Amino acid sequence: MFGTTKAFSGFAVNDTAAARDFYGGTLGIDVSEANDLLTLHIAGGRDILVYPKPDHQPATYTILNFPVEDIEKAVDELAARGVRFARYDGMPQDERGIMRGNGPLIAWFTDPAGNVLSVIQQD
Repeated sequence: MFGTTKAFSGFAVNDTAAARDFYGGTLGIDVSEANDLLTLHIAGGRDILVYPKPDHQPATYTILNFPVEDIEKAVDELAARGVRFARYDGMPQDERGIMRGNGPLIAWFTDPAGNVLSVIQQD
């Protein structure tokens, strides 16, 4: 039934203007806006809907992963743009916030609404 439809994903934020600035400005993603909704146009032709939700509660898991070739370079560039990387108890993270040793190299950060995102280096 859905094998021929172009599905897309979406998530909520509490402030679409802040989300537009973060995703478009800080992360450099192409963002369009229509009817109070944002669309993130990410690589690979995948669109992600970002919608306002006044009582938004951020998920307790990673909602969006960005594969990168060089995680150290990506983390340094994002940090220079003001992104702060999350630290989690029990995770072997280095001084940059990169987890090493439990699978692929990964570093987590949040958007202005508290949604968890990551950069991940896959070999």
